[in-house]
Amino acid sequence: MFIQRAWCMPNKNTFKIKPIKELILKYYNDSYLVIDPFANEATIGKFIKNYVSNDLDTQFKTNYNLEAQEFMKLFKDNSVDMLLFDPPYSGRQVSECYKKLGKTVTMKDTNSSYFTRFKEQIARIVKPKGIVITFGWNSNGIGKKYGFEIIEILLIAHGSAHNDTIVTVERKINSQEAV
Repeated sequence: MFIQRAWCMPNKNTFKIKPIKELILKYYNDSYLVIDPFANEATIGKFIKNYVSNDLDTQFKTNYNLEAQEFMKLFKDNSVDMLLFDPPYSGRQVSECYKKLGKTVTMKDTNSSYFTRFKEQIARIVKPKGIVITFGWNSNGIGKKYGFEIIEILLIAHGSAHNDTIVTVERKINSQEAV
């Protein structure tokens, strides 16, 4: 596993952070189907050929405006080469996003099982040897339980009172471990 650290100003649009954009493009291949369930402005799509974007917020010009789990259900088993997983980083952020859109927030949306349901979908749709790049405040990623191994971690320090952004790159291993 390769671990590196970089410093960069924070940006609410994760993919506009230069070391993060560079990391994504490092693992990207022109033949890949890349999906982004929480695309926001979908800025990385300018650099990726087969990019399918989704964001619940209709102000963003994405391919879909669905709940992220519903978006992932559109894809067949083992059909995605690369998945960019940049969800709200905490239950508080989930709550803020839903409330901003006038949606009801429940315990189901803010507890730990919220992320477990995503991991199950990701394990189902990502191809063996496919790449998942996860963004957040921890390096848990998708995990061995779901058939993934960490190949790289990028820590982005933002300085002062800002939390680091932790980027975990995982590859789906060829095994029956995946759910």
